[in-house]
Amino acid sequence: MTRNKVKLEYIANDSARKSTFKKRKKGLLKKVEELTTLCGVDACAIIYSPYDARPEVWPSQVGARRVLARFMNLSQEEQEKKMLDQETYLRQRIAKASQQLEKIRDENREREMSELMHQCLGGVTSLEELSLKDTMDLCLVADKTLELIDKRIEFLHKTEEDDDD
Repeated sequence: MTRNKVKLEYIANDSARKSTFKKRKKGLLKKVEELTTLCGVDACAIIYSPYDARPEVWPSQVGARRVLARFMNLSQEEQEKKMLDQETYLRQRIAKASQQLEKIRDENREREMSELMHQCLGGVTSLEELSLKDTMDLCLVADKTLELIDKRIEFLHKTEEDDDD
């Protein structure tokens, strides 16, 4: 049975919010435990909630103090090195996604121009029908293709010379 995607927003119903909190807290603590076990890293979790008078500390207060003391002994620069708030995290994700999108657009444009070059060579499309941008991009693809052909010819000449020796 598949789960429905949960809308990430405040849960207005008190009993549903408390139930969700308990389940997710349990899941979060399990993930922290798995992370420390599987990867051999130090981690702790401190969870304050309106449902408990005292915070829940994992793995223990002593363990959490040890991890926090280790963190506090780092320089301010080292502490902040990999720290992200939600806004910074989202900005980084957006920047990365934008770079990936730009790369895919460039690859698609190159494929389009390669296809267009083949159409022009095959007489399917005429150069006179192309816009300035298409013509310039086609020229770049043609130059790149000629460069690859020159490298291949050079390689074949070299291979042929080696075989003659």
